[in-house]
Formats: sequence, structure tokens, C-alpha cells
Amino acid sequence: MNKLDTYRKNQVTMSSPREIEAMALTLGAQKLTDCRDNWESENRKEMLEEALKFNQKLWTIFQADLGGPDSLLPMDLRINLLRLSAYIDRQIFLIMAQPAPEKLTGIININLSIAKGLRGQAPSATNENSTENLEESRSMEIVV
Repeated sequence: MNKLDTYRKNQVTMSSPREIEAMALTLGAQKLTDCRDNWESENRKEMLEEALKFNQKLWTIFQADLGGPDSLLPMDLRINLLRLSAYIDRQIFLIMAQPAPEKLTGIININLSIAKGLRGQAPSATNENSTENLEESRSMEIVV
């Protein structure tokens, strides 16, 4: 393991659960953005599969946490987030069935908006700071 890998691992280990969730959502958005922005590349199919699988696992973890008895979130927020996760699931399956780069944008925006909220930032309608958040995610190592 090199020094950068050690730093990344320590940064995630020392982060709060909210920050870890925000980093994971940002990384999920980054994977989808990379796929969307390189749609014509030869390895698009593999990139898309990896990005969708990562996001599907991530949102499945959220579903399990939200549906569990130990969730500390208010019930109305839990219900709304569970509905949102069901929407994400449907979108992922639609993209798998009929891939198109523009279909990735909705999940990207949702991930970035929730990540901003977890970080205590107000989500913007245009996600104008999304590049900054996406660049930050490149330096993180999140295993889902």
C-alpha cells in the first residue's frame, strides 16, 4: 500500500457516518458522470455496468438502514428517502434495459443533492459546485 492509499483509507476511517455517506454518494455520481461523459468509449459497457452496480449497492444499503428499527431519522424523512430509493432502483433497471447517457443525469443530480445536504450545504438547482464535489470523490476510496 502506498502513502496515498494509506491517506485515503485513514481519511474515510476518521470521517463521520454522514460524511462517509456523502462521499459514497459523490463517488456514485462521479462513476455515472464519467460514464455519461465518455459514452462513446470502447469500454462504455463495462463503465456503465460498474457505475450502475455501485449505485444499486449503495442505495440498497440505504434502504436497509432506513427500513431498520435502529434508524434515528424521523419517519416522514425515512419514507421519503425510501420512495426516492425505489425511484433510483427503477431508473437503474430502465437504464440497464435501454442505455442512454441522458438517463444518467437524474441519478447524478439526486446523489449530489443528497451529498450536499449531508454535508450541511444547501443543494443548488443546477449543482453548480458538483465539479468540486466530484473531484473530491476521486481522492476517496469507498468500498460498497
